[in-house]
Amino acid sequence: MAVILTVVLPILIGLCFAALNSLIPEAHRRRFNAIFVAGAGAAYLSGGAMGGWEFAFTAVATYCAFRGLDSWTYIGIAWLLHTAWDVVHHIKGAPIIPFAHDSSLGCAICDPVIAIWCFAGGPSLIRRKPAPGSTVESAQA
Repeated sequence: MAVILTVVLPILIGLCFAALNSLIPEAHRRRFNAIFVAGAGAAYLSGGAMGGWEFAFTAVATYCAFRGLDSWTYIGIAWLLHTAWDVVHHIKGAPIIPFAHDSSLGCAICDPVIAIWCFAGGPSLIRRKPAPGSTVESAQA
């Protein structure tokens, strides 16, 4: 049961994150993810377990998120940086959710799943039927 909660659930959360992002129109998906990963980069600031290094990490993650406004690759890099920071916090015993001991470990397992999706260009994982009369449907006729 512990393996399911510690490993399988974080992988499923990463896949669900990518699938839910598929509901965001492609024209807005990358920018939404750049903003989202910027927030993830600042998630540890309130705990301050790594002292000033928390600010240094947040600055680097924010830079990658900013570059991610125009590049899926930078968003993927930001998620991998967050993975590394999750590992540091897990080893130190300062989890992202203070009352959930393995939350940083779970985050370190989830984040690379999201990064892989980003490196693939953030493709839609859900096929949706085009709206009646849309240009996509007209082109298929």
